[in-house]
Parts: sequence; C-alpha cells; structure tokens
Amino acid sequence: MDQAHIFFIYFLCLVPLIYLVHLLTHQKRRNLPPSPPSIPIIGHLHLINGHAHRALQTLSSKYGPVMALRFGSRPVLVITSPSAAEECFTKNDIILANRPLLLSGKYLDYDHSTVGAAPYGQLWRDLRRIMTLELFSAARLKSYSSVREDEVRSLIKNLYLDSSQDFTKVEMRSRIQGLSFNIVMKMIADKRFYGNEMEDFEEVSLFRDIIREAFEVSGASNPGDFIPFLRWIDFQGYEKRLLKLQKKSDGFSQNLIDEIRTKRCGSSSMKGKDATFIDAMLSLQESEPEYYTDDIIKGNILTLLQAGTDTSSLTIEWAMALLLNHLDALERAKTELDSYVGHERLVQETDLTNLPYIQCIVNETLRLFPAGPLLVPHEPSQDCTIGGFDVARGTMVLVNAWAIHRDPMVWDDPLSFKPERFEKLENEGFSFIPFGMGRRQCPGSGLANRVMGLALASLIQCFEWERVGKDLVGLSEGKGLTMPKAEPLEAMCKARQRMSHLFKAL
Repeated sequence: MDQAHIFFIYFLCLVPLIYLVHLLTHQKRRNLPPSPPSIPIIGHLHLINGHAHRALQTLSSKYGPVMALRFGSRPVLVITSPSAAEECFTKNDIILANRPLLLSGKYLDYDHSTVGAAPYGQLWRDLRRIMTLELFSAARLKSYSSVREDEVRSLIKNLYLDSSQDFTKVEMRSRIQGLSFNIVMKMIADKRFYGNEMEDFEEVSLFRDIIREAFEVSGASNPGDFIPFLRWIDFQGYEKRLLKLQKKSDGFSQNLIDEIRTKRCGSSSMKGKDATFIDAMLSLQESEPEYYTDDIIKGNILTLLQAGTDTSSLTIEWAMALLLNHLDALERAKTELDSYVGHERLVQETDLTNLPYIQCIVNETLRLFPAGPLLVPHEPSQDCTIGGFDVARGTMVLVNAWAIHRDPMVWDDPLSFKPERFEKLENEGFSFIPFGMGRRQCPGSGLANRVMGLALASLIQCFEWERVGKDLVGLSEGKGLTMPKAEPLEAMCKARQRMSHLFKAL
C-alpha cells in the first residue's frame, strides 16, 4: 500500500475524531439550559402526557424556569417565569418574532401566509397593519359596537324564551359559541350563522363542521412535526385529514369572497366602501392582485374565525362556571350592575369602564384558564440568550402562561378564584399575559375584552343563576391547545323579575 493510501485512511479516521472533539468543546463553551434525561429519537416527548401545560409546569418546577427539551429532532425551550418572559418579549422581541413551520400551517394557513403563521417580514407587517386598521383599531371597534350589542341581545332573548318563570336547565356552550362566531362573521363577511331564521341549512352545517374540525386538528399535536419519518408515512393520517379540511375550508371561504366580490361589482355604492374585512382585502387586491391573492384572504378568514372566537367563548363559559361555584362573587357583580346600570335599561358596552368588578372577573378567569395556556410558539431567527442561557436559532420557544399565572412566587393564593386581586393591581406586567406580549401578541385583545365584558354583564344583569345540583361545577380541562372546559356548562337559569319589562322589547 503506497503512502497516499495510508494518508487517506488516516484522514478518514481523523475526520470523525476531529468533529467529535470540536462538538464536545463547542458544547462545553455554550451555557445550555438544564434539561431532563432524554430518549434517542423521541427526545422528551414521552414526558408530555395529558395536558402539555401541566406536564411542562411539573418539569419546570424541577429543572428551572428556563428549561431545554427536545421533541424528536426539534429543540424546544420552555419559559415559566415573568422575568424570562419579559426578556423574550423585550430584549429578544424581534429575534423571537418568527413562528415554527408546522404541517398545519402548510394547509390551513396557505403555506404560512396568515397573520398568525407568517414568518416575521413584510407580508406579516402588511397583514398585521390591515387587521389593526380594518378590524381592531379603536375606530373600527366602535363602529362594530352595534353588532356586538345586537348579538348579545339575541343571546339574552333566546335564553329568556327558553326559560320559564321558574329555574330552567340550559346548556351554555353552544349559545356562547354562537354569539362569538356571529360577531366575528359579521365583521368578516356581514353574515350570521347561528340563530338566523333565514339561514341556509347546508351552508350553516358546512360552516359548523369546518370550525369544529379546525379546532380539533389545531388542538392535536402532530408527531410528524417532531419526528420526520412519521411525516413521510403520514402517521395516523394527519396530513390526509388536513388536506380534506383544507379543501372544505377553501370552498367555503371562496364562496364568501365571491359573494362579496359580486356585490361590489354590481353596486356602485359598494365601491370604495370597506364594510368588512373581505371588502378591505378586495380593495387591496384591486391595486396589488399578485400580492393580495384569494389564498391570502382565505387563510386569514379561517385564522380570524379561530382566534377571534375561541378566546371569548371559552372565557365566558369558564367565568360563568367559576361564578356558579362562588356565589358571593356573582352577587357582588349583580350589585355593581344594579347600582350603576339599574333595571330600566340593558347594560351597554359604554358602561364597562364603570363596572370594574366585571373586568376583574374577566381578568381572574383569564389568569386561571387562559385560552392559550402555552401562547403561540415562537422561534428565534438567530442565536440569542435568555435567562443567561444560550438558545440556538430554530429552537421552538414555548411560554407557559398557565404556569406563570399560577406561580405562588408571583401570585398570592394562586389556585383560588379571587377577582378582587385585580382591584389592587395597576400593572401586572409579564406576570399576566393571556394574550401574549411583544410585537406578535394577539391583536384582537380589545375586541375579546369587549365581547367578554358585555356578554358576562348582560347574563348577570338579566338572569338569576344556580348550579344544576348541589355539587360544585366541574372545572376539569378538556383536550385542545385552547384548554376548553371538559364538559359543556349547564346551569339553572331564570329571568330576573325586575328586568321582565325589558325582555318584551327584545
């Protein structure tokens, strides 16, 4: 064997050794967050049993408020302290402004082109600006106040018609969901899909199926997002399910767009009038058709329906459940409404600023049962440091808002329902983050607070409430990323005698 062959063999043997030494010394220099022992291939996925936010809180209590995990091949960082969350959304806000690319985003977000899933860049900035101006600005929220009040009155009227002079058992979840969906659909396309006497049954049925399936798919974690070979074989048929749902959602949203496009073309009075989100997007499409495509509009329709309704409906249901278990808080809220609003008119949205205890109830409900317990995942666009630890580019960053909201080092008696705690708090900072923080926080928090406050105040003002039985209402959490109540809320409801003269005018 000549010297060239010998040198080549030595070289082949040395390369892996050099790489290993480099890897070990490089890792030694890096200050990595603490991490539990992992298993090859799956990493720490086996530790996430049941509700992810609870499992992650248990792990963080042992390994610290900044903890490193590995979900399959994907590195994950878990944040469970206000100080670390503040560092994420202040010093590292731009770096962490990206979202992880997940399979659901390919289908339901039209290749990650929605305001919730788009990478940080020009498209996201444009969509965020449009959302703010056309839906969530103070002026727009004020212009849609009549829509919200009309839908709340419709909820009150239907409850009144379904209840007698005596206490009647009512199921609340479907009613509250209908309220939220109607409000958002009116803002998107000027249509109602719940409680409409002239409704197209087939269209309404399709709409409800799409929304139900979208929540189910979004709430189910996809192993293929973390273990690539499971995606190649479409483990559990997740990708097929996404594709089927995407086709249904696409057809439904396209019909909404075509319907409004036809109205705009057929009526000169509609031109230049951006009455709904779709109207506004079609106006932009006329000037930049290659940028504001129908796919961009369709993806954001589904995003708005999911994000714009789930927070409100879930929180109202949780709030009513908590009040039924704490009748003293319910009585105090009723007294506040009777004192300020009285019995000669229905509570209005403009009254909310003068009903501080109602807002305290909403805040305390969001603290205990945030609709996004892990917030929406972030992903750093470059290496950074959080809590003194090195975090690599491409790591999935999860902020456990649920754990922060229940941290005994931050909150006094954190597991108890005490709305009055928010009377003493002027600035909760990063210890209370139900809508996220930073540039990618939820833009619809103003809308959500208005809907939750008005609906809750109206239900308390107009009806007497009792539990169905002697036992407390169950507060178990159901499956899903938005943490729904495990069992739909049922309650005993009776119209308040003092308000009976107002029901006839609804």
